[in-house]
Amino acid sequence: MSAGVLLAVLGAALLHGTWNAIAKAIPARLVSSALIGTVYLVAGAIGCLVLPFPPREVWPYLLVSAAVQTLYLVLLTAAYAKSEFGRTYPLTRGIAVLGITLIATMFLGERMAPAQIAGVAVVAIALFALSWSPKGRGGPAGTLMAVAVGVTITAYSVLDGIGVRLSGEPFGYASWLFLMQGVTIPLVCLVLSRDRAGLLRGMREHAPMGVLGGILSLAAYTIVVWAQSLAPLAIVSALRETGVLAAGAIGYFVFREPFSRWRLTATVCAVSGIVAIRLGG
Repeated sequence: MSAGVLLAVLGAALLHGTWNAIAKAIPARLVSSALIGTVYLVAGAIGCLVLPFPPREVWPYLLVSAAVQTLYLVLLTAAYAKSEFGRTYPLTRGIAVLGITLIATMFLGERMAPAQIAGVAVVAIALFALSWSPKGRGGPAGTLMAVAVGVTITAYSVLDGIGVRLSGEPFGYASWLFLMQGVTIPLVCLVLSRDRAGLLRGMREHAPMGVLGGILSLAAYTIVVWAQSLAPLAIVSALRETGVLAAGAIGYFVFREPFSRWRLTATVCAVSGIVAIRLGG
C-alpha cells in the first residue's frame, strides 16, 4: 500500500469517527438517518450525471450493498440509542475487521505479508478492548445490536470491494451507491417513524448537524471505495476502523464518557498495528 493511500484511508477513518459522533449527538435516531440519506441522494444524483454508468455485472453488488447499508445505518443509530458511543463504535468496527479479513483471505484469494496479518490482528484485538467497559451503559440488547451492525459492515464492505473492482470506476460506483441509499434510507425512516410530522420537524431542527454528518460520511466512504480498488480489503478495513481513536477522544470530551488506562493502552496497541500494516507491505 502506497503512503498516499495509507494517509487517505486514515483521513477517512477520522471523518468516519466524526460523523458517527454527529449521528450519536442527534437525539432522534431516525432523524439522523434521514438527514444523512438526504445528503446521499443529492450528492449521488450529481455524481451519476457526470460519471460513467456502471457495467451490467456490477449492478447485483450495487443493489445488495445499498440494501445492506440502509439496514446498517438504521441499526447503527438504534445501537447508539442503547449504549455508549465509546463502547458501541469500536465493537462494531472490530467485528468488521475480523469478518472482512477472514472472507478476503479465505474466499477472495487476497494475500498479506505475515507482519500485515499480525497488524490486522492487533488492530482487531485493540478495537474489542476499546469496547470493553464494565461500568458503561448498555446491556445485552445494545451489545447484540452492535454485533448486528458489525455483520452488516462486513457484508457491504466485501460487496463493495468486489463491485468497485469490477466497475473499474470507483467514483462512478460510489455515486450510484449513494443515490440508491439516498432513496431507500429516508423511505425506511418514514415507514419506521410513528410520528412522521415529528420526523420532518426533527429534520428541520437538526438539519445543519445532520447535513454535516452526511457530507463527512459520504466523503469518508468514497475514499474507502477508491482505496478498495487499489489495496487488499483486509488492510483497508483495518486502517479504516482506526476511526475509533477519534471516537474515543470525542466520547471523552463531548459525551463525557470515561477514557481509562485500559482504553489508552488499547489505543496505543491499535496505533502499533497500523505501523505493522504499513511497514509489512
